[in-house]
Amino acid sequence: MSNHENSVAVVMVPFPAQGHLNQLLHLSRIILSYGIPVHYVGTSTHNRQANVRVHGWDPVPVAGFHFHDFQVPQFSSPPPDPDADIKFPSHLQPCFDACWHIREPVGELLRKLSSRARRVIIIHDSMMGSVVQDAGSIPNAESYTFHTVSAFSLFFYVWESMGKPQVNAEMPDVPSLDGCFTKEFSEFIAMQHKFLNVNAGSIYNTSKVIEGTYLELLENMRGKQLWALGPLNPLRVPEKDSSCNRHHCLEWLDKQAINSVLYVSFGTTTTMGDEQIQELAFGLRRSNQTFIWVLRDADKGDVFRGEVRRPELPNGYVDSVKDKGLVVRDWAPQLEILAHPAIGGFLSHCGWNSCMESITMGVPIGAWPMHSDQPRNAELITKLLKIGITVKDWAHRDEKVTADVVEDAVRRLMASKEGDEVRKGAAELRERVRQSVGEGEVSKEWDSFITRIIR
Repeated sequence: MSNHENSVAVVMVPFPAQGHLNQLLHLSRIILSYGIPVHYVGTSTHNRQANVRVHGWDPVPVAGFHFHDFQVPQFSSPPPDPDADIKFPSHLQPCFDACWHIREPVGELLRKLSSRARRVIIIHDSMMGSVVQDAGSIPNAESYTFHTVSAFSLFFYVWESMGKPQVNAEMPDVPSLDGCFTKEFSEFIAMQHKFLNVNAGSIYNTSKVIEGTYLELLENMRGKQLWALGPLNPLRVPEKDSSCNRHHCLEWLDKQAINSVLYVSFGTTTTMGDEQIQELAFGLRRSNQTFIWVLRDADKGDVFRGEVRRPELPNGYVDSVKDKGLVVRDWAPQLEILAHPAIGGFLSHCGWNSCMESITMGVPIGAWPMHSDQPRNAELITKLLKIGITVKDWAHRDEKVTADVVEDAVRRLMASKEGDEVRKGAAELRERVRQSVGEGEVSKEWDSFITRIIR
């Protein structure tokens, strides 16, 4: 299936946070494989961020792929607050608000493309509805909303907002949304969702193998077609041409036994206070398990500007764990780490991007949610899919996770019968997901979407 004479052009409009930028960049890769040109729009800062951090492929030399850098007024880019009561990254709100200013240049691009393409397809993050609102005035433009969260978490959000109507499915208890968002971001969500009614359908980074029940419930409740096009990330990470191009942590992993290493990372929007970092550090050391810990502050609105806080470890800690652990202070290639055969577990915040990458690489998760959709993703991972264990229950979100709890959780995940069971479950789910891709179920979903947009 190809896009004859480039009669269709696709415009990607991501939300300016790493887990969002990354998913739409991976979606671009797959659309490009059908011979359809892709225009990826954003501020120059966030396009640069997406490009330098992408793993699994390089978009720059790909024919038909175009970054469009738009300018916005300079926005405040303060550091995160490690001691905030709500762990949602409120320091990013000025960045989120500033991106409304790309509405005008995005509209100009859409009109320009519409004059030479038979149809312009806009795929926009659900948090960028206001930016693409002018698409409705372009006769040959059509927009689709991309949801970066799990179908499970979105279903419960919609279901609860509708007053919990009767549905033909078992409804598990899910964590409350208390503490998941700041008041300002909740208002931001509500405002953006006002612009979603005009879309032609929705896209999810998931698959029916993982979330079939909740995809069906969402489609029935919303009355619009949806496409589960995941997993969007590459299922296999290509080898780098030479060791000088590999991150140093991968060289370290090469020396470790299969399934022996715990990967510890809490994503790009989480900042821990010094006391919690100390408890985590002591727990990891006392567990006597091999680990690689990516310890860095949450991203700022502009990751290239200003100084970054360096979280403090106990005195002499790095030397004290040098035989068992590696602490990484810079950006680390998560997909490549998870794909490495030495990785046997992932201590994670349960952001959906991380969940999908872990699922596709067959790595079980120790669930420690921080904010947003993460508490409900943790429920999906541990209770429904049974490919992880609970490290921190959302009901106790205001409590510190002690070194004793960390030690126990790490041993359970890495060195117990319980850990072996969830590791087996994760490996089996990985094979089912990969089989669904290989046998054409996912490609049929893709073909359905491409047929729709080039009709």
